[in-house]
Amino acid sequence: MEPADGKSDLEFGDDEDIPLSSKGSRKGGFSVDIETSSPIQREVPNSLIIKKLRRSIYIVLIKAKINVLLPFGPLAILLHYVTHKHGWIFFFSLLGITPLAERLGYATEQLAFYTGPTVGGLLNATFGNATEMIISIYALKIGMIRVVQQSLLGSILSNMLLVLGCAFFTGGVVHHTKVQKFDQSAALMNSGLLLMAVMGITFPAVLHFTHTEVHFGKSELSLSRFSSCIMLVAYASYLFFQLKKQQHLYDPINGETANVTEEPDDEETPEITYWESISWLAILTLWVSVLSGYLVDAIQGASDTWNMPVAFISVILLPIVGNAAEHASAIMFAVKDKLDITLGVAIGSCTQISMFVIPFCVVVGWMMGKPMDLNFQLFETATLFVTVLVVAFMLQEGTSNYFKGVMLVLCYLIVAASFFVHNDAMQDDN
Repeated sequence: MEPADGKSDLEFGDDEDIPLSSKGSRKGGFSVDIETSSPIQREVPNSLIIKKLRRSIYIVLIKAKINVLLPFGPLAILLHYVTHKHGWIFFFSLLGITPLAERLGYATEQLAFYTGPTVGGLLNATFGNATEMIISIYALKIGMIRVVQQSLLGSILSNMLLVLGCAFFTGGVVHHTKVQKFDQSAALMNSGLLLMAVMGITFPAVLHFTHTEVHFGKSELSLSRFSSCIMLVAYASYLFFQLKKQQHLYDPINGETANVTEEPDDEETPEITYWESISWLAILTLWVSVLSGYLVDAIQGASDTWNMPVAFISVILLPIVGNAAEHASAIMFAVKDKLDITLGVAIGSCTQISMFVIPFCVVVGWMMGKPMDLNFQLFETATLFVTVLVVAFMLQEGTSNYFKGVMLVLCYLIVAASFFVHNDAMQDDN
């Protein structure tokens, strides 16, 4: 009886407020349902839309603890127009972009629930390093080519040494009673692609420093553009091979499969809808693009204020922001004893940057008329080459422990100290 009473009170109320035509329509029954229920039918969907919108905003912008850093983005923009303290502008921009990078990774993961593994892999390739790509394209647009090269190089070094090292260390500490294992075939495949990227980056540098160019200043650039096109083709072939033809090579190892079957409750489900994921990707990407402009503009001023080399800021500080999502995800999966996914996040991101993002920036610079090339200079190229060799040796056994993680993190500290005392002559010339 309650629904009937509620309906009577809601629809009719006082008899004096109802028009004569409405009163007469009560007897008909059919017309009453149409006329009196239509406002309710319009109100219910609106309330549902508002409720869904609030829930989506809460999940994406409030729920995660890292979102406490979001207000630093508007604060950096405010400081840009109020004061000229580039050090604080750069610092607050870094803090503001950090949660955006993590939320971009989250929105991509949510969208992958609806698109499936094939399209999901392509989305991860595109948006997984969206922060680095946006910062690089903006810096390339204003002619800061060395910042582009060093920030992308720093992303590779950070993922291979810092992210993977922290994941190995935390996973080894949590699972100290056993040896963690991962699929060697996928690790060796990524190591091979990284070595191919090192080869593409090494030859222009060697050509430059040996002074053996046929056309001085032109052969190096032409070789870089040709090699970039080849690397993009190789990366596309790798995606096709991984997602279409050889999916069984990248299935979890037996131990992980057993864990998944024993604990079905651990299966993740999407928290936001398909169109909400797309909308948040667009909004977050736009906001990252805005903040990246203020971040890049403040790099030189921050370097002068802090008496810190631009190379150190580009190679060490900027990549830590861009790799926030990868860092958290890699550690989380290592703690859950899912090292295959950890390697896919850390080493897979290195593969994306070296075989896709760097060649893509060279091609974009070609279209912009900017002389972006693969000559990362001798010091940076040697650092990348040694790092890839160290990580390849760490992965060849197919096992992980906390000591390997400690060694990788200590190697990263050596790299960071090296760039802190490194004087980039090319940056000084620019």
